[in-house]
Amino acid sequence: MEITKHFLFNLSLLMILLFFCLVCSERSSEKSFPKLRTALCFIASLVICMMFSYELSSELRLDLRNLPVVIGGLYLGIGPLLAVVTIAIRGLFGMDIGFLTNIPLYGVLLFLLWRIHPWFWRQTPKWRILISIFLATFINFVTMAGLKYVYPSVLGWDVWIAYLIVPPLGVAIIAYCIEFARKNIVIRQHLVKSKKLEAVEQMGAAISHEIRNPLTAAMGFVQLLQEDDLEPKQRSTYLSLVKGELQSAERVIQDYLTFSKPSLHKMEELNVSTEIHQVLTILQPLTNRDSIEVSTKFSAIGLIQGDRQKFHQCFLNLIKNAIESMPNGGFLVIETKSTSSQVTISVKDTGVGMTREQIDRLGEPYYSTKEAKGTGLGMMVVHSIVRAMNGTIRVQSEPGTGTTFDVSFPPYLPSMKNEKF
Repeated sequence: MEITKHFLFNLSLLMILLFFCLVCSERSSEKSFPKLRTALCFIASLVICMMFSYELSSELRLDLRNLPVVIGGLYLGIGPLLAVVTIAIRGLFGMDIGFLTNIPLYGVLLFLLWRIHPWFWRQTPKWRILISIFLATFINFVTMAGLKYVYPSVLGWDVWIAYLIVPPLGVAIIAYCIEFARKNIVIRQHLVKSKKLEAVEQMGAAISHEIRNPLTAAMGFVQLLQEDDLEPKQRSTYLSLVKGELQSAERVIQDYLTFSKPSLHKMEELNVSTEIHQVLTILQPLTNRDSIEVSTKFSAIGLIQGDRQKFHQCFLNLIKNAIESMPNGGFLVIETKSTSSQVTISVKDTGVGMTREQIDRLGEPYYSTKEAKGTGLGMMVVHSIVRAMNGTIRVQSEPGTGTTFDVSFPPYLPSMKNEKF
């Protein structure tokens, strides 16, 4: 069994080489096996097989050279190249009868592998492995039959066992590894493609969500404009609000990066009471539709520094969520408080409320307490804008009793403006 042990050692070297080839392919940024690099790997395996060949006699060298030739010919279509390289390497060991017998054998093998390569790739992975094993076994059997005819007294049962068991086993292992690696590459490509499509879908959902708020408000005022008994002054006010909401939708489209990292383009002095009152005016059609009674308690002083459009966008989302949590009507209380250290806007509703787990997950991308009705993007936008304006959010809620959002910002004093110059 000395030849069998030698072949198994040779096969282990090929497995090590295959391992490094797969590692390099895994670390590569290419989407498939690079053909040139893989061809060089198969040529290197041929060199290893023939360097560690078993010298049965001065003219007969036994090795696993058929293994890389079969695998490379079937899977890469480089059978002719590997057959020529095999004959050339064998010639380096001497132009004896062993070399001469290799020429017709690999000449036929060159033509055979070249012809069946396209047909081979039309088969399923399972059949490709089985075809590889069958071809390796058949080639080795023909090789042994030819050697038995030329060297009838040299070949024993050990040689037959080594040639008919180890090479098919090696082909089976390598073919399976190749199919497994190819399957992983296909899965990875599919995953990358799915992630790209998911990102596009999520961005589309985010943009549509943020545009829906101003468009909903604009549609409400358009319905009010259709009333015949509307006063000219009130009509002018409604038209101004519609124009403002459409401009807000346009800014959202231009600034879609708000959903990941809001950019505050225009920092200005904001009176929170005035701005919240304007937001409530925009949402008035929704509160009337759902029979929600709104009460406000604004402090006399409350100035912050921020982007007016982003501030409106933030509280449109927040107050709209509060309104939607009271589908059967309820009370909405908006209160502002101002101290020397912070300006706080409280939004309190008598809606369905939330559990502690739901509160902890607020602000996570695509998490919504509205189930199928929500995209899970509104609160993400709220948290992003508040953070960008150096603010904080505190939430208090219990199921069935309602929710209170306390949004705090650093105060802005007129003296701070002068200190910058």
